Amino acid sequence: MANRLALPPLYVILDAALLPHDPVEYLKKLMEAGARLFQYRNKTEASRELLQAAQSLCSTARQGNATLIVNDRPDIARLVWADGVHVGQEDVDVSAARAVVGPEALVGVSTHNLQQFRAAARTDADYIAVGPVFETRTKAQADPVVGLELVREARKLTTKPIVAIGGITLESAPKVLQAGADSVAVISDIWTARNPVARVKQYLEILPTAAQHAAN
Repeated sequence: MANRLALPPLYVILDAALLPHDPVEYLKKLMEAGARLFQYRNKTEASRELLQAAQSLCSTARQGNATLIVNDRPDIARLVWADGVHVGQEDVDVSAARAVVGPEALVGVSTHNLQQFRAAARTDADYIAVGPVFETRTKAQADPVVGLELVREARKLTTKPIVAIGGITLESAPKVLQAGADSVAVISDIWTARNPVARVKQYLEILPTAAQHAAN
């Protein structure tokens, strides 16, 4: 890409395993709160149900001028005209995902060490995720914690946006941006909060200032 992609500092993961209610209703509420970047993650649903849910979410996101990315499944992302797809190390690679979703869609890829990050930086991925930065319980078999040091090292290797993920909280998020991440992907700290919408508003209050300080 000729110009560096600008991602919002908050990347909300709509994890079907943690969402307390209808994901479409929560997406509406979070868009009203100001969130603009989302990923729909559903590891258990059959393809038909996943397609239907992703279609409803993408339609809702378009109405709110928000970006919605589908986790793992380039085919589903293409069928529902999602804004993009995010793939992991065990999914199809970036070039295969790109071939399915097309040149205009976003393609993100997860990395868990410098070797994987370097390989991802050589692809045409639009952004690269790094993690888990801290201990996380949202994956049954999580990769080893990489800490802020990997974020700092990764920042030296690319101008592509870096998304940090894994165990990020309201307290740690500013430090993650200061380490070099462009955006923080948050799951548990939002969906286990007493009021997820209020928690998102808290992130949106502090992250722009933290991002500005990180850039200076």
